[in-house]
Amino acid sequence: MPLIPVILWTDALVFVLIALALGFGIYAAHHEHLRAPWRRVLRSPVGMVTLLVLGGYALIGVFDTVHVRLKLETSASTAPDAPAQYAPDVMSLLDLALNDLRTQQEKTYSAPFATHLFVKEAIEQPDGSLNRAYSRLQFGGRNLHDADAERAADIATRTLIGALKGLIAWAFVSAGWLWWLARRRGESLTRVAAEVRAGQTALPWRTALITLGVLFLLGFIAAELAASYHIFGTDKVGEDVFYQTLKSVRTGLLIGTLTTLVMLPAALLLGIAAGYFRGWVDDLIQYLYTTLNAIPGVLLIAAAILMLQVYMTNHADEFTSVVERADLRLLFLCLILGVTSWTGLCRLLRGEALKLREVEYVQAALALGVGHFTILTRHILPNVMHIVLMTLVLDFSGLVLAEAVLSYVNIGVDPTMNSWGNMINSARLELAREPVVWWSLAAAFSFMFILVLAANLFADVVRDAFDPRLRTVH
Repeated sequence: MPLIPVILWTDALVFVLIALALGFGIYAAHHEHLRAPWRRVLRSPVGMVTLLVLGGYALIGVFDTVHVRLKLETSASTAPDAPAQYAPDVMSLLDLALNDLRTQQEKTYSAPFATHLFVKEAIEQPDGSLNRAYSRLQFGGRNLHDADAERAADIATRTLIGALKGLIAWAFVSAGWLWWLARRRGESLTRVAAEVRAGQTALPWRTALITLGVLFLLGFIAAELAASYHIFGTDKVGEDVFYQTLKSVRTGLLIGTLTTLVMLPAALLLGIAAGYFRGWVDDLIQYLYTTLNAIPGVLLIAAAILMLQVYMTNHADEFTSVVERADLRLLFLCLILGVTSWTGLCRLLRGEALKLREVEYVQAALALGVGHFTILTRHILPNVMHIVLMTLVLDFSGLVLAEAVLSYVNIGVDPTMNSWGNMINSARLELAREPVVWWSLAAAFSFMFILVLAANLFADVVRDAFDPRLRTVH
C-alpha cells in the first residue's frame, strides 16, 4: 500500500462525533417535533448562510483529521519480499493537498504577494564585495522574469483565472442541485430555476446558491494565487502563513466541539436534577459547582498541562512522532476546559428546571403518578433544549477565543501544533518591529473572526427555532 491510515485520539473522537451527528440527523428526520425546528433554521436566510460557512470550516477540519503515513521508496538492493517501510511523519489529507505550500519555505519574513524578502541581507556581488539588499524569494513569484513590472498583471490574470474556474465549478454544482430539486418535485428544470431566481421557494435556495458562489470564488482564487505567491506572506522561519491558517482550522474546531462534548453530560444531568428534585440533591450539586468555580480555571489548566508535560518527558518512548505528542496535549486541554466550563450551563439549567417544575402540566403529571424519568424526558428536557443549544454554540465561540488566550500564555496547545493562538503568540514580537510584520496576526484574526461570527449568528437562529415560546402557529 502507498500509505497506511493513522488514527490519533482526537481523530477517533471526531469520527465518533460525526457518527453521532449522522445518527441524530436520521433520528430527527423521522420525528416531526425535531424535524420542524431544523426546517425553521433552514428557512432563515441567515441560518442558511452561516450553515454553509460553518460547513466550509468543517470540511477543512475533516480533511485535516484523516491522517496517514506514506510509504518510503525502496532501493534497488531491497529484497522483493521485504516488508514495506513507512515514513515516521504523520500527515493529513490536507497536508497532501497543500504539499506545495507546506514544502515551499523561504528564508524568513516576506509580505503578502511579495517577490522579495521583507528584510535586507548581505548579498555577495560578482566582484566579491557584500551589499545589503532585499533578496528575491525562492518560490514567491518565481514565474516572473521582471518582478516589479510583471507582478501586478500576473496577480490580476491569476485572479481572473481563479474566478473563472470558481464560476464554472459553481455552475456545475448549481445545475446539479436544480436538476435534483426539479426531479424531486416532479416539475420542469426551467420552472424550478425561475422560482429559485425569484426567491419564491420555501427554503432560501437563492441565498444558498449565492453564498456557495462566493465561497467557490474565494476558494478557487486563493488556490490559483497560492500556486505562485504567498498570499498571506511568510513568518520568521519562512513558512507560508496561509498554510498555517488553514491548518489552524482543525485545532479551533476541536477545541470548540470536543470540549462541549465533555461538559454537556455533566451540565445537563446535574443542572436538571438540581432544579427538579431540589432538597439535598440541589444543595449537593450547588456545593459542587460553587467549589469548582472558586478555583481559578487558568490555574487548573496550567497545573494539568504541566503535569502532562512531565509525563510526556518521562515517557518519551511511548510517542513515535511529534504529532502524537501534540495530539495528546490537545485532547488533555479539551478535557480540562470541559471540566472547568460546565458550571455556567449547569446553573442556567437549574434555574430553568426550578421554574418548569411549577408549571401546570408538570404538576398535573406528578398528581397523576407519572414517573420522574418520564417527566424529565417528556416535559423538562424538551423545554430547556433551546438554552442548551444556545449556550453550546456561544461556548463554542468562547472556547475558540480561549484557545488563543491560553496559547498566548504558553499553556494552550503544543507549540508545534498549528493554531490561531500560536500564530497570535508568535506575532506579538513582530508587532514591535519597524516596519511592522502584521500579516500573521491579521490572517489568524480574520479566520477566527469569521468562524466566531458565523457561530454566533447561527446560535441566534437555532435559539429562535427551538424555543417553544417563540414558535408561531400557522
